[in-house]
Amino acid sequence: MTEPNVPGSRAILRELGLRPSKGLGQNFLVDETVPPKILAAAGITPDDAVIEIGPGVGVLTLRMAPIVRKLTAVELDRRLYPFLHQELAKYPGARLVEGDALDFTPETLEPEPYKLVANIPYYITSAILRHFLESNHRPLKTVLMVQKEVAQRIVAGPGDMSLLAVSVQFYGKPKIWSYVPAGAFFPPPKVDSAVLLIETYSPEENPFPAVDERRFFEIVRAGFSQKRKQIANSLANGLSPHADKAQVQAALGAAGIESTRRAESLSLPEWKYLYETLGPLLS
Repeated sequence: MTEPNVPGSRAILRELGLRPSKGLGQNFLVDETVPPKILAAAGITPDDAVIEIGPGVGVLTLRMAPIVRKLTAVELDRRLYPFLHQELAKYPGARLVEGDALDFTPETLEPEPYKLVANIPYYITSAILRHFLESNHRPLKTVLMVQKEVAQRIVAGPGDMSLLAVSVQFYGKPKIWSYVPAGAFFPPPKVDSAVLLIETYSPEENPFPAVDERRFFEIVRAGFSQKRKQIANSLANGLSPHADKAQVQAALGAAGIESTRRAESLSLPEWKYLYETLGPLLS
């Protein structure tokens, strides 16, 4: 597939007379070797419908628009609207949505199956993940530029699990596609980054069918509520008054989980078993 000729971020910013906004947490991608990696992670094809959050000056947008069947780019920075409208008007399947992606339900942005691609301010990473993964219209694939440490937390296994890792791995399979140094951005952030790929479970492969998400995550949040405490104490305190210490101990014993373990050591199947035993106790 021929690589489109896309001007660099610095050149476009100079042409528009703009500087990155600190208030919006903007770090524009300037390393031209990175966008092809993002598109490769997403597996972009001519059949795809794509939602892109934070198109900025179009470094990714203008590479995808000539290729994909449909592209919905959601941008919050009003200063970029004239430029993006002008550029996306060249492609019949592309459109700009003005506003905050968190204000739109995914199905209003794209009612068909879609892929989500985003180079977003790092402070909204968790909010974006929750907004799209917890929706009833989840992306087939999600490719996000995130802080390196956050990506490593998301893909962690038992022993280094976190509430964030469980929250993502409940919905799909995360993988670090590549690492991106701070110098790839303008202005450079204080941390290195990573291209994170999340492949959402299909209904056929979903390991958590018929799970009540509210109750499942109530149990998981209780487990992680006191990180330094043993799992039995964290769950008993976090689930009170719905479940007492004896009930928690019984559930752990039935699952073969030592009560002295800590939440970060539990696997997703172990959390599922605790949900099956403790979930019915929650109102």
